[in-house]
Order: sequence, then structure tokens, then C-alpha cells
Amino acid sequence: MARIAIPESEQANPYGYAARTHAVPIMAAGAAFSEAVYRTSRLSLREFEGARMRTAQINGCMVCRDFRAERDVPQLYSVAGDPGQKLVTANGPGPDEAFYAAVTEWRTAPLFSDRERLAIEFAERFGTDPQGLAADEDFWARMHGAFADGEIVDLAHCTAAWVGLGRVAHVLGFDTVCLAGLSTGKEAA
Repeated sequence: MARIAIPESEQANPYGYAARTHAVPIMAAGAAFSEAVYRTSRLSLREFEGARMRTAQINGCMVCRDFRAERDVPQLYSVAGDPGQKLVTANGPGPDEAFYAAVTEWRTAPLFSDRERLAIEFAERFGTDPQGLAADEDFWARMHGAFADGEIVDLAHCTAAWVGLGRVAHVLGFDTVCLAGLSTGKEAA
């Protein structure tokens, strides 16, 4: 249920309605931030999706949990006829459903590489214990052993976008329906 008034004619796209009618410059900036994440991240698609899915689980965003970058990013961010376009989906093979199902068990599931585990751990701690994450020297030694500084900054900003925008969608009740144009298996609420 949306936490702001959404006209009956806009029930299938509450986020789009809010973007056109409320806090327009702020919502446009959020959309640009999200687009930058899905267009320019240098993380492998599996690292990206592991961190994104763990964030979605923590946030409780239903649309985010059903989202699959390999399937959905091209629908959202492709520009027809632009051969130079960049999408995160070009960063290696996408995960299968077993990968997504195992994200909550990232510590013990055998499906993840060391870098994927670190990306998922980073996202989990960023979303639940940012102060502990910032102060954990052992964690940062492991991160620096696996990721370059630019990749760490990339992961931090991707996670910030997912935490912030996913929580907005969940808290305002915009996550009960599909994003416009996507087929994520959700029906309009």
C-alpha cells in the first residue's frame, strides 16, 4: 500500500507518479544515480548482483528482490541504436537462480567466489552496521587484498544507491508493483 495518495489511474506505477509530481528534482537525481550504477559499475555482474540482492533482502523491497540485472537492466537502460552504450550486464555472466537463493547463506554456500563473498558482506554490513564496517580493520585488509580502490568506491556507491532508493520504494509502498515495463512476476497490488 502506497504511503502517499496515488490516483487510481496511477496505481500500476506509483513510483513514476511520484517522480512526475513530488520532489521532482530530487527524484530525478535519484533516477540519474540509479542509472549511473547500472551503466557504469565495473564490478563483475555476479559481484554486483550478490551485493544488490543482499541489500534488497535487508531493505525488504519486493521489486528489488525480484529484479534480475541480466534480464531487467537492458529493458530499463538500453538506448536503441547506441552501439557504445555500457551496461553492467556486459561485466561477465549473470548469476542463476541458485545464486540468488543462496545469498542469505553467503558465508557458507559454496556458490560464491572470495570477491563475491566480500561484496555481499560489504553490502550486508553497509546496510546493517555501517559504523562497525568502517572500523573493522580486518575486513578492510581482506577488501584491499581482493579489490582495487576504484572497485571499492564503485561498490560503496552502488550499495548506497540500492540502500537509499530501495528503502524509499519500500517505505513509501512503491514496491508492491512491477517497475513500468518490467516483467518481474509481480502483479499490481
